[in-house]
Amino acid sequence: MRHLLLSRLLLRRSSAPSNHHHHHLPLLRALSSAPSPISSDAELRKYAGYALLLLGCGAATYYSFPFPADALHKKAVPFKYAPLPEDLHAVSNWSGTHEVHTRVLLQPDSIEALQDALAAAHKERRKLRPLGSGLSPNGLALTRAGMVNLALMDKVLDVDVKKKTVTVQAGIRVAELVNALREHGLTLQNFASIREQQVGGFTQVGAHGTGARLPPVDEQVISMKLVTPAKGTIELSKEKDPELFYLARCGLGGLGVVAEVTLQCVERHQLVEHTFVSNADEVKKNHKKWLSENKHIKYLWIPYTDTIVVVQCNPPSKWRTPKLTSKYGKDEALQHVRDLYRQSLKKYRTEAESKDPEIDTLSFTELRDRLLALDPLDKEHVIRINKAEAEYWKKSEGYRMGWSDEILGFDCGGQQWVSEICFPTGSLAKPTMKDLDYMENLLQLIEKEDIPAPAPIEQRWTARSKSPMSPASSSEEDDIFSWVGIIMYLPTSDARQRKEITEEFFSYRSVPKDKDELAELQARLRKRFPVDAYNKARMELDPNKVLSNAKLEKLFPMLEPVHQAK
Repeated sequence: MRHLLLSRLLLRRSSAPSNHHHHHLPLLRALSSAPSPISSDAELRKYAGYALLLLGCGAATYYSFPFPADALHKKAVPFKYAPLPEDLHAVSNWSGTHEVHTRVLLQPDSIEALQDALAAAHKERRKLRPLGSGLSPNGLALTRAGMVNLALMDKVLDVDVKKKTVTVQAGIRVAELVNALREHGLTLQNFASIREQQVGGFTQVGAHGTGARLPPVDEQVISMKLVTPAKGTIELSKEKDPELFYLARCGLGGLGVVAEVTLQCVERHQLVEHTFVSNADEVKKNHKKWLSENKHIKYLWIPYTDTIVVVQCNPPSKWRTPKLTSKYGKDEALQHVRDLYRQSLKKYRTEAESKDPEIDTLSFTELRDRLLALDPLDKEHVIRINKAEAEYWKKSEGYRMGWSDEILGFDCGGQQWVSEICFPTGSLAKPTMKDLDYMENLLQLIEKEDIPAPAPIEQRWTARSKSPMSPASSSEEDDIFSWVGIIMYLPTSDARQRKEITEEFFSYRSVPKDKDELAELQARLRKRFPVDAYNKARMELDPNKVLSNAKLEKLFPMLEPVHQAK
């Protein structure tokens, strides 16, 4: 090996460019197969000395810094960055798909402090984007220039049991609010899959649960206090400036920072959840009936299988008590997934790791995350995981009963990319069935493009929203909307692998690659949403774009006033 390394060193020396220092040229000729004639013994000894010096230096370097025996097979050690400065905050969204570093991250503890912060930012033309809990998978809340978070404004201000309303500071998390409402016998009308959102962000981005008769959560807002850069704190409701109220209910944080909000609640109630496995033919046959009969319903589609998991939730019946015990126990339902994980560990890792007793303590989503982490972009590996998931759901069929806030939650798994689409699908009386057509086309695309698509693809429904910036906005009271969430898990911390997963994820969708495509997207948004009215309100409430960021400006570009342009 040493001789090989030395010969390679000499080979590299011999192939050096001709513009090197002139004293190298005779040496190279001396080492070639056709040396030039040497004029004298002194000159020969001189160049022989150079050669010996070169060899000596190579040997000294090699023995001073020896290669370990496994050098050729050793993995590279990632470069470790120096710690961030103390005044620099690293902020990422919940899915870990977007991250920014900022020196400005304010946490006011009162409306007055928030108002002062926005007024100063407005005066100095600085950014101060409302952050919330950062749950949005598209990073809508993030900007390096500066952010404000209301985590210290998390109090319940008033509960009116008679009217079934609650007034809260917007920084309170949904889970904390639900716990506070419990003692008053109240709860929220509907929930998204997770409960970690701050209420301000929960309403501002048009979050939703499922149920064709239940609207997105912004419809629960009956009044709010909005703190704006230019006009300070304004109160909005159906009675006080209704046009701006409806626009700001789902304002994407671009019209002001929601500081307080009053929500319409419902009586705390129990639900019976029925989970069963179906297929495309059965779903098509029963879809209209299921949408109409069930208070909450969702489908979990499993790519590369004929399995559709149907989850229906309804109030308990006075006349019929379902059998709450499942045919299979938890261990039986998980056994197929555990077996696949052990087999995969033998293939991708070691025999010893496959015998780790910890495997038997992992939940289904933990097992799925670990399985995907072994080879997330291998289509055949993902298909095996999907088939194991289908088997898991078949053995998890049955009923369970609990409080609505417990039943309507859903374990989404670990970090992930999410692409969600919302589109109208007729009414309950006359559904168009476009929702099922969309899923059929999507699954065909996945198979045609050989996308390693993990499960599930979640499909839900809501009633319409009267908030014009909501994806489910409509003037027709009976309209219903389908929401389809496509995911690609990020089960690894390896930067290269996460990049590859991200590239594969965008096989589902395209993002604007140039000005023409961006202009086309802006035109589509303008056709769907009242962009002019939204931007007019932004110009009045935030003329210096304090609350904006690059993403908001790309989607809803706002022209500067003439006096500012000058």
